[in-house]
Amino acid sequence: MDYSQFLALKQEIALLVVFLLVFLYDTFMPKSTQKALPAFAAVLTLLITAGGLCCHCLGTPTDVEAFSGMYVTSPVIVAIKNILNVGVVIVLIQSISWANSESMAMRRGEFYELLLVTLFGMYLMISARHFLLFFIGLESASLPLAAMVALDKNRYESHEAAIKYILTAVFSSAIFMMGLSFVYGLSGSLYFHNIYGAVIGGSSLMLVMAVAFVIAGIGFKLSLVPFHLWTADVYQGAPTSVTSYLSVISKGATAFAFLVVMAQVFGAVYSQIWEWMLYALIILTITIGNLFAIRQRNMKRFLAFSSISQAGYIMLGVIGFNAMGMAALMYYILVYIFSNLAAFGVIGAIENATGKVSMNDYRGLYKTNPRLSVAMMLAMFSLAGIPPFAGFFSKFFIFTGAINQGSTAIYVLVLIALINTIISLYYYLLVVKAMFISNDDCVIPNFRSTCSERLGLWITVAGILALGIVSCFYSSLLTLAENAPMTTFFIN
Repeated sequence: MDYSQFLALKQEIALLVVFLLVFLYDTFMPKSTQKALPAFAAVLTLLITAGGLCCHCLGTPTDVEAFSGMYVTSPVIVAIKNILNVGVVIVLIQSISWANSESMAMRRGEFYELLLVTLFGMYLMISARHFLLFFIGLESASLPLAAMVALDKNRYESHEAAIKYILTAVFSSAIFMMGLSFVYGLSGSLYFHNIYGAVIGGSSLMLVMAVAFVIAGIGFKLSLVPFHLWTADVYQGAPTSVTSYLSVISKGATAFAFLVVMAQVFGAVYSQIWEWMLYALIILTITIGNLFAIRQRNMKRFLAFSSISQAGYIMLGVIGFNAMGMAALMYYILVYIFSNLAAFGVIGAIENATGKVSMNDYRGLYKTNPRLSVAMMLAMFSLAGIPPFAGFFSKFFIFTGAINQGSTAIYVLVLIALINTIISLYYYLLVVKAMFISNDDCVIPNFRSTCSERLGLWITVAGILALGIVSCFYSSLLTLAENAPMTTFFIN
């Protein structure tokens, strides 16, 4: 075996080094220094993010393969992992005050160790070009999340959420494995390119079932309708820092992995088999997510159904099936990270200070906590797609990438998505109305959030504003996707 192949796994190795350092700190450092562990983990993750950006700037325009083609990396893949790293850094900063609370004192280290393990699994999912490695990454990214959801041992809701999540994860993995068994029966291989060649021109019932099971298995992780029923209960029951990580990082990594699998494995039968499956899933996901979000009054359940709807918009980048769609997907995930984490940052700050998570509790919030209200307003405007904030441009580019196909069905799909954007505008503005217009006798009193919470909000608000004003972000991603070898995600 040529051990030099491990040099291709620069980002994975760096992440493992961070994991080991955090583990050693948690295990051997004295108790008097344990409160510095969250900041230590955040700084180390920031360093590997900066290192990933350097790798991206110095990277070569060709794919680098390792382990007989099971693992692939390239500038596009490095950029995707960097996008996830940016979100992880923000989550780690926002979680510092919660991790240092009295209830988390004994489980502080476990949160960061489990989080880094899940991120490592997401890295493998994105770089995998063999289903064995992909499944290892999928399980590494999924199973530790159940433990993270259950970290709050003193709340029954956290236990219930963990049970629902683990049962759903196991069930979805079983469905995914059933699809892989059909795929292996059709092709005799688990390599993506071999399967691609074996299914060209095929439309057998076994192939249709294989694609359906694979979409269903990954659809559970992405919260696509009708595989979404676990989402609201898990988001509500999990600690807010875990919910924010689950809603953006896990969803973003799964979206990229979904694109890899569908393009690399089933790209040759896109128009014959899975195009219409995905169209139906997108319409259902956006519409049902929006309609159920209107009914929610718990802010975490509200954002759960919002994230379900956002997953439908993310899938528009997948069906773009070209460099423009890839760039739009990367940009959308980046904007979604800043927007959603800004909302969760406000929710976490208020919950940590008052324990309140109901939308009704936010009535009149602007009078007592104007800065938090403005941050939440910007997050809602961005998620709704109101110009000139980043969310408007992310939706514009994702629609443009999808329409680039030019088919009549795509125009109808985008039209339905646009109509749903109007619905989403209504329920996002309900939060703004509660904070700025509605009055309540029991207004949340004025309080000062912690330094880490304020830093996290400043970063996310800056991202929302910068990504909406500075157009070079999308241009850079588009140039990167156009210049990358198409074997990174697509096989011609």
